[in-house]
Amino acid sequence: FQTQPVPNPIAYFMHRSPWWFHRFETLVNHFIELVVPFFLFLGRRMCIIHGLLQILFQVLLIISGNLSFLNWLTIVPSIACFDDLSLGFLFSSRLKERVAQMQLKEAAGKPLPLGRCVRRVVNVSFGLLVVYLSIPVVLNLLNSRQVMNTSFNPLRIVNTYGAFGSITKERTEVILQGTSSLDPNDPTAVWEEYDFKCKPGDLKRRPCFITPYHYRLDWLMWFAAFQTYEQNEWIIHLAGKLLAQEEETLSLMAMNPFAGRAPPRWIRGEHFKYKFSQPGGKHAGEGRWWVRKRLGPYFPPINLQGLRRFYEDRDWPYPVQN
Repeated sequence: FQTQPVPNPIAYFMHRSPWWFHRFETLVNHFIELVVPFFLFLGRRMCIIHGLLQILFQVLLIISGNLSFLNWLTIVPSIACFDDLSLGFLFSSRLKERVAQMQLKEAAGKPLPLGRCVRRVVNVSFGLLVVYLSIPVVLNLLNSRQVMNTSFNPLRIVNTYGAFGSITKERTEVILQGTSSLDPNDPTAVWEEYDFKCKPGDLKRRPCFITPYHYRLDWLMWFAAFQTYEQNEWIIHLAGKLLAQEEETLSLMAMNPFAGRAPPRWIRGEHFKYKFSQPGGKHAGEGRWWVRKRLGPYFPPINLQGLRRFYEDRDWPYPVQN
């Protein structure tokens, strides 16, 4: 709960749950993901139970974290587990009568309308196509060196997809700081922090609840925090736009410490280790949701003039100060 991309307020309390609760939820997770899918082949009732459990599982994930639209999309296939009878209460009696008449005609052995025959042929054809295209996907999943997030055909009909290859045991954050000081190495320089809309930053700001909305920049900052800035050159691109105070870029931020003032002369990235405060503890009593410890610099102080060559080498438009 603590190391997911953008935790919400409920994740704060669930993270501090007793050890036995975490073991129980892990057991439930394995049961629903590894056992419950086989319910699909065990008849109508078990298929409905499968749908109910899968939807309930996704709802619990939605409640406990801001995983954007991933869990909402995962619910959609489970709707197919419910047949007409189980969903009948959602429709009018007139519509149900029409469906019953169609079923009686089919049971009487009357030839199917041309449209339904075409639809069956198309459905079977697509099914066979997906099976054929899925062969390399299944072989990849069974491989000890499987590749994640890879498509196996140009139309991207089938793929090996996983939101996260792994989850870290510790949470690190990149905090962007700016200063108006002429010398970034001056010990007396005052560095002010930029706040993002949802990712952890200000220790006293309550975690947000935004699902199914997706703050993509905040999400990318989570990935950047356990890599290097050389692997995420876009973060230097972002720093350049902040140095120029570009309005479009600033609209992605929750707080600009230089609003109404001259833009910063320097921006740097600082690397911090974050963890939830203890509910009812000292830090929580001070209004802090987070506790952090500085790990060191993420990228050194940079200014707009010094980034000109960096932008030119990558054919990026050079930021112009507003």
